Amino acid sequence: MADVAALAGVSAQTVSRVANNRTNVDDATRERVLNAMRMVGYRPNTAARALATGRFRTIGVISFDLQAHGNARTLESIVSAVQHTDYSVNVVTVQNQTEQAVREAFERLTMQAVDGIILNEAQILDTPALRLPTGLPVVVNDGDGTHRFATVHTDQAEGARLAVGHLLGLGHRTVWHLAGPQDSYPARGRAEAWHHTLKDAGCPVPPALYGDWTADSGYRVGREVAHRSDIGAVFVANDQMALGLMCALHEAGRRVPDDVSVVGFDNIAESAHFLPPLTTVHQDFEEIGRHAVALLLDQIHAGRPHRLAVTSVAPRLVVRDSTAPPANTGRTDGISAVRHA
Repeated sequence: MADVAALAGVSAQTVSRVANNRTNVDDATRERVLNAMRMVGYRPNTAARALATGRFRTIGVISFDLQAHGNARTLESIVSAVQHTDYSVNVVTVQNQTEQAVREAFERLTMQAVDGIILNEAQILDTPALRLPTGLPVVVNDGDGTHRFATVHTDQAEGARLAVGHLLGLGHRTVWHLAGPQDSYPARGRAEAWHHTLKDAGCPVPPALYGDWTADSGYRVGREVAHRSDIGAVFVANDQMALGLMCALHEAGRRVPDDVSVVGFDNIAESAHFLPPLTTVHQDFEEIGRHAVALLLDQIHAGRPHRLAVTSVAPRLVVRDSTAPPANTGRTDGISAVRHA
């Protein structure tokens, strides 16, 4: 540090401020110190810094099922958000959502010296008797219905209302729903909002159909839907299942959107290139990641958890070519038509 200070023409305290990414150093001085660090090969002693500050500058992330699009994108956004801070990320994946597995993940991260933990879509939090270590700040993404921890989530209900309202507005008498797994917190939120939106509009509420987020499960359900002439609109809980559903309809000779309108959820990059391009609900995973990291860092810097903090990120509807008015009517006021029937 003394060598860096002498080379840059500053005090050792200024070198320490730059090494710890403090803001009270002007840009020209900071650049001069960083150049001096590079010249002498200086690296901050992170162990010593942790002893001095009580912080390890590391965020732990516990994630489940990285094959699921939402989990993978949220993890990606968390890592991207952390890169803009002076923290690093330590990720632990859990295969089975059991209390024992999640507790072990907490303990593993605690032993690896993290300052706080983010959980992605943890259905295990629905277990009333669940007891998790609480010595660290925790943020949960899409998975804590009881709000025992600080929470960031997509407004699942609003997304479902947008999807169903769009289809009813095109003139469809009702909307069927291909839901995600019943143990999924986001899937339940979308299914409940679908049900309430139809009920509030005075529309018939058909039985929900269920898949497992995969295109294969959407295809299996689609083969059943293809033989139902009374099904003219389907809200699908994610885009992959919508892809499988549309493939099955195409193979059976049912045209999208002429015979069946389809709306997905997520707005994956490929959805614009489905045939036809998919109308879907866009989730802002980047915003979820930024909010989760910011909320966790706020708790870390404050030195205490904010268990009641809840941040909701609004979705938006992306209208493409997979939805249209029913073929047997030109009506575009489906909600009011049903209400006054």
